[in-house]
Amino acid sequence: MNIIVKDINKDINTKQLKKNAFRVTKERYKTAARIRVPGGHLDAQYLTVIKDIAETFGNGTVHFTTRQGFEIPGIDMDKIPEVNARLQPVIEGLGINQASPNTGYPAAGTRNVAACIGSRVCPFANYDTSALAQRIEQAVFPNDYHVKIALTGCPNDCIKSRMHDFGIIGMNEPQYDSYRCIGCQACVTNCKQRAAGALKFENFKVTRDDEKCLGCGECVLKCPTGAWTRDRKKLYQLVIMGRTGKKNPRIAQTFIKWVDEESIIKILKNTYGYIDRFIDRDAPGGKEHVGYIVDRTGYQVFREWVLKDVVLNPEAQVAQSVNW
Repeated sequence: MNIIVKDINKDINTKQLKKNAFRVTKERYKTAARIRVPGGHLDAQYLTVIKDIAETFGNGTVHFTTRQGFEIPGIDMDKIPEVNARLQPVIEGLGINQASPNTGYPAAGTRNVAACIGSRVCPFANYDTSALAQRIEQAVFPNDYHVKIALTGCPNDCIKSRMHDFGIIGMNEPQYDSYRCIGCQACVTNCKQRAAGALKFENFKVTRDDEKCLGCGECVLKCPTGAWTRDRKKLYQLVIMGRTGKKNPRIAQTFIKWVDEESIIKILKNTYGYIDRFIDRDAPGGKEHVGYIVDRTGYQVFREWVLKDVVLNPEAQVAQSVNW
């Protein structure tokens, strides 16, 4: 429903307001600006812009959202054009797609792509999560369909990616140089205590169970001689359709293991075609969470649509079925 909020001096199209990434709040004729930060990483200079907007147009406070963005409350609705103009340096600096400058965000359906701190800082992370989050942002935004994507650098899953529609978990197939191994078994002990118990010490060397291995890289971190190293090839585990909310909250399940970045980008883009084909047009507000669409069509239909024209890398292992 397209609601028009009317006052003697104000006519506010709330549907357009929300699409422009502003929130309808409890305070009449006040809104909150929503600011996307793909991957949760931004230059510190933009914090000054956010502070200026909060103090000039808002109530002087800023809320850090669970999706690594900002909300600035207490803004008069008729100040939205001015706020959008002030936000322009942030939008350009973060590489947000726009229809035209100084118009703010062109859609708010797909949520901010969230990420753990990644390999720029964390020794456990297998890849640069912020860089991939920004690439995904460019591929899928702007879009009005309700999709949540989160990236985590390793199976520790600090971002809680299994609570999202798509969780991208960094994996790495460890490379073993037996000539460097001194048989200390530090990797074996660590894998048993902190990972999946995929390593064994046999005939004075370490063996790895490919089926059990999570690709976490714990063995690499524990080896004192460098016998274990990370493969240069970046691969991921893609988990799907986790969610919170009122109806049937659940943990995401594995869709593809050992999949490459290019395939993930194509799968995410194909998902929007799948949603467009099967979404319930009569859903409240014209919106339907993608997980409920998958529940309705079934996993096999979802898999067929999102893998269309996707040439998976040879290592990729696609789940034949998923049971939530």
